[in-house]
Amino acid sequence: MARLTIYKDDYADSTAVSNRFIDEYMKDANDAQLKVYLYLVRMLNANLATSVSDIADKFNHTEKDVIRALKYWEKQKLLDLDYDEDKNLTGIHMRELKGTGTQKSDESPGTFSKQAPVSSPLSSQDASAAGASPFAKPVYSADRLRQFKDSEEAAQLLFIAESYIGRPLTPSEMKTILFFTDVLHFSDDLIDYLLQYCVDRGKKDFRYIEKVAVNWAQEGITTPKQAQKFSSKYDKNVYAIMNELGKSASPTAREVEYITRWIREYGFTLDIILEACQRTVLATDKHRFEYTEGILSSWKQADVHHKSDIRRIDDQFQKRKSAPKTTSNKFNQFTQNSYDFDALEKEILSN
Repeated sequence: MARLTIYKDDYADSTAVSNRFIDEYMKDANDAQLKVYLYLVRMLNANLATSVSDIADKFNHTEKDVIRALKYWEKQKLLDLDYDEDKNLTGIHMRELKGTGTQKSDESPGTFSKQAPVSSPLSSQDASAAGASPFAKPVYSADRLRQFKDSEEAAQLLFIAESYIGRPLTPSEMKTILFFTDVLHFSDDLIDYLLQYCVDRGKKDFRYIEKVAVNWAQEGITTPKQAQKFSSKYDKNVYAIMNELGKSASPTAREVEYITRWIREYGFTLDIILEACQRTVLATDKHRFEYTEGILSSWKQADVHHKSDIRRIDDQFQKRKSAPKTTSNKFNQFTQNSYDFDALEKEILSN
């Protein structure tokens, strides 16, 4: 098993974090980067061994996320990464933070076990020039773009992007994807969710996509789950639905699942969903999302697309309800139960 050696500049029995790190570096680092750096400091000061996979498992990140975090801190000159001839990571040298400069000394090496081969990740360009925004988009050279396109880990990411956009990406758009990984340090999963989020809202313009990405980065978003929670707060459809159901708080994860299903899976427009919400509020004070789900799933089965379709099936239900019950068949029984809201409420409350 290959070993990675981490060198540090000083030693203490407790984990000490430099004030300079807090003052100058924490504000621009994302969640994954902070966790990785602080964990390395903690493990070194305790003389404990760890690995890329251990860190990934501990913080529920991918190994690629950990490697990207290491590369980020290397760019910030807080550590150095050493590689062997096969470009496998073999050493990490933690730099000392003192004054305005960084100096290296080789004292008390710690060990960092590598449980699986780690390929050399893409090199990153500096996120910003002196005094510029940490999320400023660099000017990428043709060679840098070619290096990115030819890398194995970028191939799938570009394919996913082209699948969402529905056409081959232009060089400028490829540079934007590179910006997401290189400067914003987004994981592949987060970029996937970003593209899905924008395309689902009819936005395929990369200027819009980039604006959303920078906003997420400024908010410290590093996972699709965080992005979903953040985006739901500002989605007008979500606000409208929550308000119609008498909900004033931010939606829970379960409530977001319901709303997402109604819009994406069922394909209902907002006016149809709000109609179902209005009927729910008139019918019950409890379990309103479940009740609305029952209405909308029934309308989905009845192939509802417009409000006129709702009026049609309402009229059909009233005719069946008032007609003499001389016969009974399975089809009529199924349809009647589908729109018997009193029975639906009893079923929901009994679960």
